[in-house]
Amino acid sequence: MKHNSIVPDASSKLSKKEQVAEMFNNIAGKYDFLNHLLSLGIDKGWRTKAIKSIEGISPKKILDVATGTGDLAIAAAKKITDSTVIGIDIAAQMLEVGKVKISDKNLSQRIEMIVADSEALPYADGHFDAVLCAYGTRNFQDLHKGLAEMSRVTRAGGRVAILEFSQPKHFPVKQVFSFYFKYMLPLFGKMVSKHSTAYTYLPESVMAFPEGQDFCKILEECGFKNATARPLTFGITSLYTAEK
Repeated sequence: MKHNSIVPDASSKLSKKEQVAEMFNNIAGKYDFLNHLLSLGIDKGWRTKAIKSIEGISPKKILDVATGTGDLAIAAAKKITDSTVIGIDIAAQMLEVGKVKISDKNLSQRIEMIVADSEALPYADGHFDAVLCAYGTRNFQDLHKGLAEMSRVTRAGGRVAILEFSQPKHFPVKQVFSFYFKYMLPLFGKMVSKHSTAYTYLPESVMAFPEGQDFCKILEECGFKNATARPLTFGITSLYTAEK
């Protein structure tokens, strides 16, 4: 099954993009709690690795695509202290949660949160030194269009770092992760978020999404070069990096 055919609610008449925005707006208040709980807190280390991968070019202007509640944008601003970060997302309620966090951390002067579509970024060609995205590419309605836009707004010599879930390949992690992802995560997610499909959509979208060298190939088709895939935590997630 093609990844773009996986939607939060197959019975809905809305587009995938509209469904994703509605879903995240509905769970915005519980998102951070669930995100850290269901990943057992490991997600913080994953974001650190993504940021480290762009540090070498000393980026001053960073774009965080599908920023959600801003965890990656905040981490980037704290780590790369002379940078400014723009976080964009189609889910306005997620951004509102993020704005409160940013204000609480006194980072409002360096991080801007904007409602915008990853497939039609409102920025000039080559505007950013680096582009980040954590667990958002699966939600693109048109993956190639979204990645091509990320490439377009990255300057020559700039870098992209993308975190995305992947499927472990080796026993016993493969079996344990599969059981947790298919059965336990949707159960916990539904109980806490009170959303009937959000945490069922998550494993379904991961299973259908291109990963490893398949995703690297797509990155290069969309304008990047030297794309690499680095499995993290036994392959539960992958860090994809590339250059412009």
